[in-house]
Amino acid sequence: MKADESPLLSQSLTAEGRLGAGLGLKAEHLDAILALPVTDKTCAGSHLWFEVHTENYFVAGGPRLNYLRAIRENYDLSFHGVGGSLGYDHQSMPEHIKQVKVLIDEFQPALVSEHAVWSRSGGAYFADLMPLPRTHDALQSLVEGIDRYQTGIERRILIENPSNYLDFTSEMDEPQFLVDAANRSGCGLLIDINNLYISSKNTGIDAVEYLSQIPADLVGEIHIAGHDPDPELGEALLIDSHASAVDLPVWALLEHALSLFGHKPVLVERDANIPAFAELMSECQIAQGYLKQIRSNAA
Repeated sequence: MKADESPLLSQSLTAEGRLGAGLGLKAEHLDAILALPVTDKTCAGSHLWFEVHTENYFVAGGPRLNYLRAIRENYDLSFHGVGGSLGYDHQSMPEHIKQVKVLIDEFQPALVSEHAVWSRSGGAYFADLMPLPRTHDALQSLVEGIDRYQTGIERRILIENPSNYLDFTSEMDEPQFLVDAANRSGCGLLIDINNLYISSKNTGIDAVEYLSQIPADLVGEIHIAGHDPDPELGEALLIDSHASAVDLPVWALLEHALSLFGHKPVLVERDANIPAFAELMSECQIAQGYLKQIRSNAA
């Protein structure tokens, strides 16, 4: 079932214009967020929002869900899945999708996303997000996985471009692969600028040309994050670590992407070496500044 074939699946790709820059929700920051005064519940004039990894809340109850409920009272949420394995072995995922649906029904997130990767085979789960071979067979499997996921949760989702560490023989380039998957399944796209930058450095693709091939109306969210050089190979291989501040070339690529796509929700990710909440809010403010400029240019 394509997303536009059911009113239950027909959702806005951009979560309305109210969402600007957001942050990944981390346990270290929960108390600081809940203590924010009402006047600080915005990021440079736009509604602050938080993204969570959906699978972290596959629990029956307890403090983790209670904290999320408290956050949801004042903020929009985005659910970002990391275990859907949309590209391969998705037939073994019905219970996983049911758990996602339970959370969506309760929290009504503004955005729902997953990765255009595979992470399961033969029922075994691999704790990694592995890029798909860009073949017609792999594209068909991805479309089927997206369809299964969207039908199960009764929501349109966004799919994220992967980080690439090496290149391989393909039948199409990555932008075509993702756009075809979106057009055939009715999903949208989450463009991870850090992933794209890493892929450009690791495999030699042209990031600017890549972005030019993505229709703006398919883009529902943008991610930015930090990366680090490989401990052994150094700058010859960049790792999608999410363990450092957003690098200057990633900010520059974000600015270019927004000039093409217009105002889209932008998430600042940090999953390791978690700094103080104020430091991440500073990055959020920078991202919101780019969004504010885009709106000013469009006025």
